[in-house]
Formats: sequence, C-alpha cells, structure tokens
Amino acid sequence: MTLQDTNLTTIAYEVMKDRGFIPGFSPAVTNELVSIQKNYSLGNAKYDHRDKLWISIDNSDSKDLDQLTFAETEDSGTYKLYVAIADVDGLVKKNSQIDERAGHNTTSVYTPSIIFPMLPLELSTNLTSLNENEDRQAVVVEILIAADGEFELHATYMALVRNHAKLAYDDVADWLEAHKPLLNFSQEVHQLLTLQDQIAKRIQNYRNRQGALNFETIEILPIMKDNNPVGLTAAVHNRAHVLIENCMIAANASLSKYLEQQGVPILKRIVREPKRWDRIVELAKTLNTALPAEPDAKALQDFLLKQRASDPAKFSELSLAMIKLIGKGEYILSAPGQNSPGHFDLALQDYAHTTAPNRRYPDLIMQRLLKSHLNAQTIPYKAQELSSIASYCTQKEDDATKVERHLKKSAAAIVMIAQIGKKFQGLVTGASEKGTWVKIKNPPIEGKLVQGFANLDVGDSVEVELVAVDVAQGHIDFARA
Repeated sequence: MTLQDTNLTTIAYEVMKDRGFIPGFSPAVTNELVSIQKNYSLGNAKYDHRDKLWISIDNSDSKDLDQLTFAETEDSGTYKLYVAIADVDGLVKKNSQIDERAGHNTTSVYTPSIIFPMLPLELSTNLTSLNENEDRQAVVVEILIAADGEFELHATYMALVRNHAKLAYDDVADWLEAHKPLLNFSQEVHQLLTLQDQIAKRIQNYRNRQGALNFETIEILPIMKDNNPVGLTAAVHNRAHVLIENCMIAANASLSKYLEQQGVPILKRIVREPKRWDRIVELAKTLNTALPAEPDAKALQDFLLKQRASDPAKFSELSLAMIKLIGKGEYILSAPGQNSPGHFDLALQDYAHTTAPNRRYPDLIMQRLLKSHLNAQTIPYKAQELSSIASYCTQKEDDATKVERHLKKSAAAIVMIAQIGKKFQGLVTGASEKGTWVKIKNPPIEGKLVQGFANLDVGDSVEVELVAVDVAQGHIDFARA
C-alpha cells in the first residue's frame, strides 16, 4: 500500500468529483468575491440589536457561524427566545457566480482531513459569519415560549447584531452537567445560558408530548495528527447540543408555519412515515412491547423512552436500527393550499431548514423567500424551480453523506489495518439486494458483511470478524464469525 493510497485529502478530492461535486472555486467565483469584499457594507437593517447579549454555541473549531441566540423572561412568565441567522443573501445574490456554485454543491462537505465549503471561506468564515466581536446584519426570529413549552413566532425582521461570546459545545456541556467554570466569560453569559437551558427543556417537554422521537447514536470520529488518522473516538451528544437543537427546531418550525400561513411556498423538510414499520413492530415485540399495526410516532416515542430508561447501555444500538428503518429526510416543495407530508421524527407538520445558510443551500433559498415576503417583493422562485431545487438538494445531501461516510471509513480503515482477523460484536444496520451492513461496538465503525449474511435483517445482533480493509475505496469488510 503506497502513501498515495492512504492520503485522505487526495482520496477526498477524488470521491468529491466522483459524486459530482466541485471541490474548488472557479476564477469567476473568485473575481466576484473580490468585488463583494471591495463593496462590503453592513446593510441598512431597520433595527439595531447589537446591545443584546448574543452568543454562539458551536463546535470548538467551527468558523462558519450561522446563528446566535439570546433570551429573556416576559412579564407574563413566558420566555422570549431570539435567534439571529446570518444574512447570506445580503451578499450572495440569486443567479450570481457564487450562488450558482453553491447551488451546484448545495452543502458544505466535512471530511477528516479537509472541509469543502459551500461558499468561499472569505464569506462563510468572515463576511457572512456571525463572528465574535463583529457587527453583522442578520435575520432575527423572535419566538414566544409558553409555560408548557409550546412555541410560536412573535416577529421576524432584519437587524444588526453582534456576537458577544463564542462558546463551544463541550465547554457549555461541562458547565451545565458538571458545573465546571466557563473561563473568560461574564456572569451575564452564565445567567443567559441557564435561561436558555430552561427554555430548551420546556421546548423538549412540549415536543415529547407531541411524539417527537429522541434517539441516541454514537458517531465515530478519527483522531487526526499531522493530517493522518492515529485513532478513533466516539462523538458525544451532550446537553449543549440538545439546547441548540431545540432552539433551532423552534426557529425552523415557527418560520415555516409563518410563511405557509402567509401563502409563501417553502422548501419543506420532511421524513415520511416508515415503509418498514412492520420491522419496527417486530423489533419492539422482541422487547416486550406491542406497537400499533400502522405508523404511530407517539407510540414509538413512548417505547423508545421506556427502553432508554430500562436499558441505557443498548439504547444507541436500538436508536441506530430505528433510524435506518424510518428512512432519510428529504426536501419537497410545499405550495400554498397544498397538503404535504410532515416530519415523522420531529412530529411536526410544518418544518423547513432555515438556520444554516452558510452551510446548506435550502436554508439560503428559504432566507430569500422570507426576505422577499418581508420586503413585499415578488417571490424570487417559480413553483417548478423550487420543486427542482428540492429534488436536487435531496440528492446532493445523500451524495455528501456518502462522501463523508467514505472518508470516515477510509480513516477508520487505516487505523483498523492492525485489527484484521479480530472478532467483534455488531448490529445489522442495512439489509437489501445491495448488501448487508454491520456496525460494531468498539470502535463503533460500520462495514459490509461479505460472508454469512443470509437471513439477517436490520436490528439483528451478530458476531463478526474483520477480514479486509481498502483505504482508497473506504471498504471495511466483515465475515460472520
């Protein structure tokens, strides 16, 4: 095996091109970027909210900051949550060279050795990023949170904002869960985090009552040194992640419902009712639970909550099996007056992605739809155009997932070369004519079962032996032990 075979960045570029992505930026994009930088201004937002204590919570190494949060208590005992979303549309105009490039890739792609951003870094990590101690124009969403956690849109508008504290998930979680001090941040920041955590709990409780599904999966992350994988670790989904997730779900759902009520078409994010509900019922039956014959999110949620409490050690395996059986999310056009599916996992009828326009093209499209409505302008997209964009974004999201999975497997293959011949306990995560896939527990990596896969289905436990790896192809092959 040559060095070229195991160079993750080289592999990443090839896989990106194989999946139809453009890895870099053209001279036309670069020239347009220079013009944007030269003519940059803050904009003419009606409101100035730079004095509010806006904060960001993201990965410690994130530089493309899409949203800020702020919150306050209302006199009535309710809460008001503010979410500021980066105004990418303010600089990236429809049909511009940068927009065409973003619309081709539709998403940023994250691999262990290199990130392929949807937008040039000079935008996504600078001029359109809500960076700490920088003034920026943003779309602000005000959401009222009732005592029972139900949320509704109060107002949305353009405003100037300023990020007063850039926080990392792990640090915030350590403070919330283990009371470790958040160094270099004021007491006001600590108080705001406490308030936002309370708000997130209310929203979560409300979502639970609606039947939102709560999963717990383990994601493998390569440990990189000098751009080479030297080990594998598991990503921990912590309380800070849950805080931000609930705030963003409230913002996404509130904006989506508002636009639909205003007769504005949206790029709706949906998860259809599971086609393999019968297998879900079968798995629940093995755990002494009878689920209804037809898909029922609330019944499934009650089952998952019970299993999480009774057998937390195995809950991640059960979660993974359920996620695979429920199926993937997709984007569709939701036109005024049209009945369309909802989001099965989130138990929400109205939902769209709006809060990450630096990283996802559907969010940028939604931002343009919202701003055109706020400015009383003609909707910038025809229905057929939105429908085509929705289908294409769904496909590219799948392509991006496959690129990221490929490179994680390539990294894992490098680490696992020395483990060939070793036996592992695994869980079947996929079973179709294309093949059978297994995820082992330690380390939690997924590979193809190339021998002994007869009569296995998603959710089955099986002992396997690692028989081969292919770094360039991202293949990790197991045989039934």
